[in-house]
Amino acid sequence: MDSLNYKARAKINLGLDVCRRLENGYHEVKMIMQTVDIYDELILTKRQEPDIILIVNSVDDLGKPEDNLIYKAAKRMREHYGIAQGIEIRLKKNIPVAAGMAGGSTDAAGVMLAMNELFGLNRSKKELMTLALPLGADIPFCIMGGTALAEGIGEKLTPLPAPPCARLVVVKPPIMVPTGKVYQSLDLNGLKTHPDIDGMTAALADGDLDGIVRRMENVMETVTEMEFPIITDIKNMLTGNGALGAMMSGSGPSIFGVFTDTAMAEAAAQYVDRTLRQKEICAQIYVTTFYNDQE
Repeated sequence: MDSLNYKARAKINLGLDVCRRLENGYHEVKMIMQTVDIYDELILTKRQEPDIILIVNSVDDLGKPEDNLIYKAAKRMREHYGIAQGIEIRLKKNIPVAAGMAGGSTDAAGVMLAMNELFGLNRSKKELMTLALPLGADIPFCIMGGTALAEGIGEKLTPLPAPPCARLVVVKPPIMVPTGKVYQSLDLNGLKTHPDIDGMTAALADGDLDGIVRRMENVMETVTEMEFPIITDIKNMLTGNGALGAMMSGSGPSIFGVFTDTAMAEAAAQYVDRTLRQKEICAQIYVTTFYNDQE
C-alpha cells in the first residue's frame, strides 16, 4: 500500500471545568470530550525522497508547512520509528480553524494513525498517544476518539460510554478567540458554579440524553461570552428553535446545540444562518452527529 485516505474528525466539549492554575502556566482541567462527524480529509502517499511534503486546500491561511501540527506529527513519526521513506500529505480543510474543535490536533492525530497503518508499524493507540502529547494536549484524545473524561492538562483520558443518538447544529461565528488569553482572563476564584462533570459521567453511563444536556456547562463562557455577546445570541437562537441545550466548545468561539429531531436541527441551522446574514455576519454552520465508531 503506497497511499491512504483518512478522515480526521473534530471534537466538542460536553462539559469543561478548569480546576486550578499550575505553576508551569498550564491549567488543570476536568472535561468531557466528544468526537463529532465533521472531518478534515487527509491523503497520505509514500515518497522515495526522505522529505515531508504538505499540500493544503483551505480557505484559511494555515501558515508555513513546517509550523503546522501535521508536519510536526509526520516528522515525529519518521524520527521516532526510523522511517526512511518520505511522505506527501494532502489536506482538505473542512473543520473551522481556531474554533475550539481541535482542528489542528485532529489533523496531527490523523497523520500519526494513518502513518502507523501506511508504514505497517502496528503500534498501539496508547503508544501513539504518549508519543503525541509533547505536540499538544488535545492530540492524545483525537487519537483515541469517541467519548472521554479528560483530566490533568487534558492528557489523562478515561473512555466513557457514547451518548445517545442526537443531531447537532454547530455554529462558528467569524471571530478569533486566542485560547491563551481566555485562560489567562479566567477568574477561577470568581466562578459561582462549576460543571457537574461527575453527574454527566453518570448520565452517559445511563444513556440519559436529557441528563447530559442539563449538565452541559463550560467555565470558559464566563470570559468569551463577555467579550463576544454574539455567542450568547447564537445559543439563544438554538435553544429558541428546539435545541435541548446549547454550549460553547473549548475556549470558543464555536457553539453547538443538541437536538433529537433532524428536521428541527436543519430548520434551526437555516434560521441561525438567515438571522446572522441579516446582520451581515457570515458564520460556518454544520448539522452533524456524535461520532463513536472507530475506523
